[in-house]
Amino acid sequence: QVQLVESGGGLVQAGGSLRLACAASGRTFSSYAMGWFRQVPGKERQFVAAISRSGGSTYYADSVKGRFTISRDNAKNTVYLQMNSLKPEDTAVYYCAARFAYVSSMYYSSLSDYNYWGQGTQVTVSS
Repeated sequence: QVQLVESGGGLVQAGGSLRLACAASGRTFSSYAMGWFRQVPGKERQFVAAISRSGGSTYYADSVKGRFTISRDNAKNTVYLQMNSLKPEDTAVYYCAARFAYVSSMYYSSLSDYNYWGQGTQVTVSS
């Protein structure tokens, strides 16, 4: 069982930056691939970024590529999402997700790939 708690959301002006963090419980964090998703009211939850359990492989949605960076610190049981050059269309509730990964280099980008979710953190970008 993995419990995930996101933090770092807030209100920022367009062009600004935020860093989200997701702290995981348990001693086997390094066995889990991690992902970030986001959701706006009335729409489906969408993939943002993913990272392998080793941290050596990452993958991004086209809409955030070059602006967002996912990273992890396995010693701190934490995954991060650095968001730069934020746009109003980045406004959403951001969720982190985890799944056990047998292969250290694998990452996952589908909702159905993940079986553990955090409660979400609101990010609002004003124009």
